[in-house]
Amino acid sequence: MSASAFVRITRPHNAVVAGLTALLGYLIATGTLTPPSLLLAVVVVLITAGGNVINDIYDVEIDRINRPDRPIPSGEISLSGAKMYTVALFAGGIAFATLTTALCLAIALINSVILVAYAIWLKRIPGLGNVAVAYLAASVFLFGGAFAGIGGLVQNISLAAITFLATVAREVLKDAEDVDGDAAGGARTLPMIIGIRRAGMLAFACACGAVLASILPVGDWWGPFYLTAIAVVDIVILFGASRGLWCTTSDCVRGSGATSILRTGMFAALAVFAVAAVI
Repeated sequence: MSASAFVRITRPHNAVVAGLTALLGYLIATGTLTPPSLLLAVVVVLITAGGNVINDIYDVEIDRINRPDRPIPSGEISLSGAKMYTVALFAGGIAFATLTTALCLAIALINSVILVAYAIWLKRIPGLGNVAVAYLAASVFLFGGAFAGIGGLVQNISLAAITFLATVAREVLKDAEDVDGDAAGGARTLPMIIGIRRAGMLAFACACGAVLASILPVGDWWGPFYLTAIAVVDIVILFGASRGLWCTTSDCVRGSGATSILRTGMFAALAVFAVAAVI
C-alpha cells in the first residue's frame, strides 16, 4: 500500500473544492472569513474524502472492468484497508465538526449518513440518486452558513435552493446523455424510465425553480448589483436547460452542451452571491 494511493482514492481535488465551498458559504452568510471558520473546510474535506473512498469500495467490481487503475482494483489499497480508511475519515470529520456549532454538527452527521447510503444503494435508485447528489452539493452552503448560527443558515437558503435545483437539472441531463451506455451496462436511470424528452422537460422545470429561488434574497441587503448580476445568471441557467428541452436522443443532449452551460450558470451564481456579500 502506497501513501499516494491513499491520497488519490479520496479524489483530493474534489474534496478540497468542497472544503473551499464551505468557506464561501460562511463568507456569503457573514461577509467575512475568520480563523475559526477554517474548521469548516477541514470537516468538509474529510467527510467528502470518506464519501469518495466508500464509493470506491462499493464500486470495486465495476472498477475492476472500467477503472482497473483505481487504487483498490489495482491492489495498491486492500479492501479491508479502504474500509478502515473511510471509517477514519468520517470519524475525523465528525470529530472536527464537534468543534463548530450544533447546527454544523447535525448537517455533518446527516451528510455522512447520506454519503454512506448513496454508495450502498441510493445511487442505484432512479431519480433518488440524483436528488441525493443535488442535496449534498447544496448542503455545503447551508453548512457554511450554519457556523454563523440559524441566521447564517437562513441567509444561504436561496443559494442552496439554486444549487439543488440546478444540480438536479444537470444530473438528469447527464443521465440522458448516457442512456445508451447505461442501457448496455444494465443500469436503470430516470431518463430510461420516463424517456429523454420528459427528462428534458423535468430538467427545464427544475431550472425554472432555480430562477424563482434566485429572487428570494431581493431586498436591502443585496441591492442593485445582485438584481442585475443574478438576472444574467438566470438567463444562462434557463438557456442551458432549454438546450435539452426538445431532445429525444442521448446524442442530441450531448451535442446541446446543456450540462456544461448549467454548470457555468451554477458557478456564476456562486460568484454573484460571494461578491454581493462583501460589497
